[in-house]
Amino acid sequence: MFNVLIETGNRDPREVRCLHRECGIGRGDGNLVVLQGWNIGSRHAALRRMDDGIFIESLGGGRAAVLVNGQKVKTSHGPLTRHDLVEIGEYRIRVVNEDSRSTPVAAANEPVAPARPVPPSPAPEPARMSDSREIARAADLPPEMNVWRARVHGALVKQMDLRRLDVRSLSDEALREATMKLIDEIMARDFADLPKNINPRRLAKQVLDEAIGLGPLEDLIDDNTVTEIMVNAFDQIYIERNGRIEKSEVCFTSERAVLSAIERIVTPLGRRIDESSPMVDARLKDGSRVNAIIPPVALRGASVSIRKFAKRKLTGEDLLSFGSMNQQMLDFLTIAVRERRNIVVTGGTGSGKTTLLNILSNFIPDHERIVTIEDAAELKLVQPNLVALEARPPNLEGKGQITIRDLVKNALRMRPDRIVVGECRGGEALDMLQAMNTGHEGSLTTAHANNPREALSRLEVMVLMSSMDLPMTVVREQIASAVDLIVHQRRYPCGSRKVSHITEITGLESGTIQMQDVFLFRARNHAGADGRVEGDFVATGAVPEFYEELAERGVPVDLAIFRKPGSIE
Repeated sequence: MFNVLIETGNRDPREVRCLHRECGIGRGDGNLVVLQGWNIGSRHAALRRMDDGIFIESLGGGRAAVLVNGQKVKTSHGPLTRHDLVEIGEYRIRVVNEDSRSTPVAAANEPVAPARPVPPSPAPEPARMSDSREIARAADLPPEMNVWRARVHGALVKQMDLRRLDVRSLSDEALREATMKLIDEIMARDFADLPKNINPRRLAKQVLDEAIGLGPLEDLIDDNTVTEIMVNAFDQIYIERNGRIEKSEVCFTSERAVLSAIERIVTPLGRRIDESSPMVDARLKDGSRVNAIIPPVALRGASVSIRKFAKRKLTGEDLLSFGSMNQQMLDFLTIAVRERRNIVVTGGTGSGKTTLLNILSNFIPDHERIVTIEDAAELKLVQPNLVALEARPPNLEGKGQITIRDLVKNALRMRPDRIVVGECRGGEALDMLQAMNTGHEGSLTTAHANNPREALSRLEVMVLMSSMDLPMTVVREQIASAVDLIVHQRRYPCGSRKVSHITEITGLESGTIQMQDVFLFRARNHAGADGRVEGDFVATGAVPEFYEELAERGVPVDLAIFRKPGSIE
């Protein structure tokens, strides 16, 4: 790891952190250090870490010469110190090597902190890596496993560095095979004295995961009982299982291992995380949502939050089996989506809004054209006529950003039947409401709120964030005419998630948006026999206005689902 300090006459100095062995310099967006100017090439120069330090290499991609302390660099120059001044056009660059006193960094950019020596003791022969893919519960692992993992990983780092393994030219499978072979050789040669309580297969798998995967997170991701993973620091990992949060026994070997895992997540997506942009939203290959934040914003070290999603397609039947709603509510929402009602799914953080939106989206008929818009792609729709759009953050120069609002505006030109926005957080709410009001009925979105009434207030605030100076009366008219239903999902302290309100927006009266609850969840006991909330899903007796329209059109509907408990026909 090393830092690059950039100064120029027309802007404030900035600093970027390189987590790889190579750092590109040039005008192209693919470079970590992006410079502007007619005399700067797309790939102008590169900083590369070698065994004896950091070197700068001139790639000849532009007119501006690469100077080090006033001397022109023809091919390569180094090692650089913090006192060396690199000049490229109007830019002045200095390199600060943070790892000059630490273990050499592997080609895969996976440095490791020096491990404490452990007294050797007799051990069984190391097993081949082909047998090492089993998942071990953290509680079953001996406490010294982390120490041995650090030792083997350190040896692997040195071996990969000596062999100059070009990991960028290898496919995922080829890299895995090459690393597995190296681990086999290292354990057979240098670690035949493992203690008897250390399983060599588990140790080899952990080293492999940390070298080219996500380290201890790999097993947690494979564990279907874990729904959320929260890394507070390299040695503090918490998980959510069955709706309850508990501390995991696994941990990373060092802070650098966490940073490397974050890099492996965001780099394939074309996103970046460094000191100038210390927060990032991303996703895993299976669609799980990832948020990462690193120092200096994260004071206790890099933090990662992973919201896992089901590996199979969830259906309405799953909502019933989870106890999230009853059959009458499911039947109602199925017809509401099919008959093109505009729906806003609301709830708090972790209440399951995105999962519910995914399931509701599956009720959309296959012949309709859908455009999905998200910050980080999470929705998994199965309709054939589908366009999925994803927002993009700005580059190092603060350019190239594409917001959700930009995508909503663009989606209106793509001839969609419906627009599905993963989450409304700001001014895009106005564009979403306008889309709902201009021929895109049946659109869906989510928003954070504590209850349906507060959801309306949130929508009003988000519309005002669009920088349009609209009177509140106009804003409320837009909301009242655009939104048909609010489906509110709540996460209870026991961890269970239930649809607590299905509410219809009935119009605007005396400047106030009118609404009526159609279905409710009424809790009887917040701590039942198994510690979970108990209660009943009930109809309020109110019949939605659009159901009467459907009946007039001859659409078969069952009005009995709205019958209030205890009422007489």
